[in-house]
Amino acid sequence: MGRKVHPVGFRLKYIRDWNARWYAEGGRYRDLLHEDIAIRRMVKNDLAAAGVAKVEIERFPNQVQVTIHTARPGIVIGRKGAAVKDLRQKLKDATGKTVRVEVEEITQPDANAQLIAENITGQLERRIAHSRAMKRAVLQAMRAGVKGIRIEASGRLAGSEMARNEKLWEGRVPRNMIRADLDYGFAEALTTYGRIGVKVWVYNGEILPQRAAREATATDVYISE
Repeated sequence: MGRKVHPVGFRLKYIRDWNARWYAEGGRYRDLLHEDIAIRRMVKNDLAAAGVAKVEIERFPNQVQVTIHTARPGIVIGRKGAAVKDLRQKLKDATGKTVRVEVEEITQPDANAQLIAENITGQLERRIAHSRAMKRAVLQAMRAGVKGIRIEASGRLAGSEMARNEKLWEGRVPRNMIRADLDYGFAEALTTYGRIGVKVWVYNGEILPQRAAREATATDVYISE
């Protein structure tokens, strides 16, 4: 058995924050969790062409704030904000709460792991060779300025009878280092000969511990007193 840990969950609380920020107990936790899943599924389905990489959900009393990270904010907002108003109304009808939608642009989609994975799966569904799609994604990511990238594709690659796994990487990708700013993305290609899974790790450097900042703050307070 492989001992695999999700790259985001491995770094939670240290250098990464939760994508859903709220608290509940008992059966209410279950209901809100399913509501989060429905919100993310609705956003992904309605904005399939917008390049949505991440959906963050934050809850307040009788209000839900949904932050959409997208490479094409114009598609999400629509002409005069019509598209985002329709989405807000759909989410309001689905949740029964006041919904606030915010849109954040991803300035470098070639360096975002989720968008890279979805781009590769889209090419696989259009019958482009997996090796070509992976090499092109690695080249574009390194040009975008990332310090390392690793791509894994698994399944019946090129329509082979037996499923296999192929890997391609360039630069440094320290997956076991907690302070490594590692972006992770996963997507599946629905081809005529089965599903092909694509995993992408993008390394953007290190996020050093905040101990130095805390010590500096404590020193400043001590001096001022």
